[in-house]
Amino acid sequence: MRIARIETLRADAGWRLFSFLKVTTEDGLVGWSEYNESFGSTGLSAVIEGLAPLVIGRDPTRFEEVTAFLHVMTRQARGGLNQQAIAAIENALLDIAAKARGIPVCALFGGPVRERIPVYWSHFGTYRVRNAAHMGVPPLLDHDGVARHAAEVKALGFRGLKTNILLSGPDGRLYQHAPGFGRHAGWPELNWDSRTLAGLRRHLATIREAVGPEMGVHLDVNFHFRTEGFLRVAEAVAPYDLTWLEIDTHDPAALASIRRRAPCPIASCETLHGRREFRPFLEQYAMDVAIVDVIWNGLAESLKIAAMCDVYEVNCAPHNFYGNLCSLISAHFCAAIPNFRVMEIDMDSVSWRDEFTPPPVIENGELVLPTGPGWGVEVNEAAIRARPPKH
Repeated sequence: MRIARIETLRADAGWRLFSFLKVTTEDGLVGWSEYNESFGSTGLSAVIEGLAPLVIGRDPTRFEEVTAFLHVMTRQARGGLNQQAIAAIENALLDIAAKARGIPVCALFGGPVRERIPVYWSHFGTYRVRNAAHMGVPPLLDHDGVARHAAEVKALGFRGLKTNILLSGPDGRLYQHAPGFGRHAGWPELNWDSRTLAGLRRHLATIREAVGPEMGVHLDVNFHFRTEGFLRVAEAVAPYDLTWLEIDTHDPAALASIRRRAPCPIASCETLHGRREFRPFLEQYAMDVAIVDVIWNGLAESLKIAAMCDVYEVNCAPHNFYGNLCSLISAHFCAAIPNFRVMEIDMDSVSWRDEFTPPPVIENGELVLPTGPGWGVEVNEAAIRARPPKH
């Protein structure tokens, strides 16, 4: 079996793109992966296309050999877009390798350990504040709306949700505090202030009151502060019994100092590439939960990261805020590892997301792992092509 063609496809997803990789063998077997280039990865499709000639003619079932060769050929610029491109190729090859054997992808790695995967509703409130028009739902305007929405999520059977810092603006409407992504004033300084902390406490108090004491509440503060500010946030959230406080930083020693003083568990590492980048965070005992982006790292590498985390008694959760195929790729990761914590999933999206790939089956707050070969779902190529990017 040899790889004959590699093709990238991109589709409109409202405020972002959903991008897909199609790998076809000489005998017509097709493997799919989904990747993301809308959030700091501009040009990723071009990188994949640039690496494609190195893969044509190779055996897709020997995915370790193929990815090792791609790493050798990009050694002088490892990580970043090269790693994300290799991951997209790797994940598509895994789909082919499993389909060729008539088994689910996780079975290639001895899984599944579990077939029902607890999930939490990610970006709770955030997309409805920022992108309601794209989703065709009413915008989330105020804290009363947050309370109603939180109660709805609980009623749907979810046992956890993750939110961001949502504050009331001068006009009284909610907005997301996100200076770390340059969405408003506050960068590059990334300073904290008492008003922001007071608004954050109000937001979390609203959620906790609406869902009660037993539901998991996660808070993701991304790159929006520096170490000083993250510490103040950790102090501010103490009364709300967070499942975890999620922090992005590239300084393992700084994160370790936060973890030692924080009154809640710390999750981190979603932006890291490969075991080498995870190692100093583990050696510093910098986080309680390691967040692994399976789409950026590739499933095979993600499983190696999880195995390394297991040595340090750290459980893993996937970074998963993409489309349906990404969710199923991440689900195979969750199914295969012993040291699993909980799975992130975006329930809010554009209404046509389910045209591209069928949505995961979620029952009582758990994703039911597909049992079909490969990723266990069929990709609707015609639907993807029917919604080209608008810009």
